Amino acid sequence: MALMENSTEVDGFRLLGLTGIPELQVPLFIMFTLIYLITVLGNLGMVTLILLDSRLHTPMYFFLSNLSLVDCVYSLAVTPKVMAGLLTGDQVISYRGCAAQMFFFVAFASVDCFLLAAMAYDRYVAVCKPLRYTTTMTASVCAHMVLGCYAWGVVESAIHTGLAFSLTFCQTNVVHHFFCDILPILALSCSAIYVNEVVLFILAAFNVSLALVVILTSYLFVLIAILRMHSAEGRKKAFSTCASHLTAVSIFYGTVIFMYLQPSSTHSMDNDQMASVFYTVIVPMLNPIVYSLRNGEVNNALKKAVEKSKTLLST
Repeated sequence: MALMENSTEVDGFRLLGLTGIPELQVPLFIMFTLIYLITVLGNLGMVTLILLDSRLHTPMYFFLSNLSLVDCVYSLAVTPKVMAGLLTGDQVISYRGCAAQMFFFVAFASVDCFLLAAMAYDRYVAVCKPLRYTTTMTASVCAHMVLGCYAWGVVESAIHTGLAFSLTFCQTNVVHHFFCDILPILALSCSAIYVNEVVLFILAAFNVSLALVVILTSYLFVLIAILRMHSAEGRKKAFSTCASHLTAVSIFYGTVIFMYLQPSSTHSMDNDQMASVFYTVIVPMLNPIVYSLRNGEVNNALKKAVEKSKTLLST
């Protein structure tokens, strides 16, 4: 594969990576490996637990299982390549590999964005309209909501990836990032990227504004309902659930807004790279803890599964 500079076509890219300091590569590899293992085991473990325990076959845990699956997949699109680069020093990625990485990352990050909104709406119905919950959040409705999230993610990603890789790359093949994200790839093009930037801003603004409107409106009504509760224990439990959800939402949307909704003139690749580490590596690892492991029903299901495993091993 030829890596070309100052030509009319680029066959591959060289990722700049997380650090150029050789002494940091092994420690970073170990750290990213541990984080990735926790991410995969945590998210796939959550999906398995929800599938096996019939008490968790509810709309909330249906959304949680999809969130865990999505987090696992979009982490898979980025982290293994980063780990390989830190271990071997080989930061080269093919043209098609770069396009594939961008497509899967953008698609599943977008799905994640709207699944968070779907989960907030589910909590709104559960807290504010409990008598209508079973008739509103039916299996069909939940399935259509999740399928809509996946469909939009694929469509949006196809638009961004198609526009980005229809450009001509003829300046340099060095991507100032640790994976093939949209903005660092656009920065390499010698074609006009105005349309790409406008589309990126419009779609990112649409995603963030629509999802945040759903989330904030849902939680506003949830907060009102909580304040009207007579049980102090019920209020405490509900506030704890909301705080966990809103913490993860703040981390995810804060980094997305920082990355994609600021003017291009203010972008710093170093700052963008640090923000990207949060939503590509850290957030997928935290989500099983933030959304699930602090939940009493999940803890009980986990204890039941562990006890069942011990019984099977002892027989």
